[in-house]
Amino acid sequence: MPNKTVAVGSSIGLHARPAAVIADAVAESGVPVTLAVADGEPVDAGSALLIMTLGATQGTEVIVETEDAETLDKVAALVAANLDA
Repeated sequence: MPNKTVAVGSSIGLHARPAAVIADAVAESGVPVTLAVADGEPVDAGSALLIMTLGATQGTEVIVETEDAETLDKVAALVAANLDA
């Protein structure tokens, strides 16, 4: 499955607000997307709670995976963005 590895851009990491923004974008896309940290199990990126279980802090590399190229680019950009602002 196509994937991209990006560093978390939010200063607080993938916690409540950034996780919710990402999960909403995945839900709108209508396609399955997973997120994973190195040596970790992938989680459903459509769930803010599951995203938060990654424990990804700012700068942590996260693997975004989905079959849809447009969604892959969009979710990867959100993970890399500072969503705290």
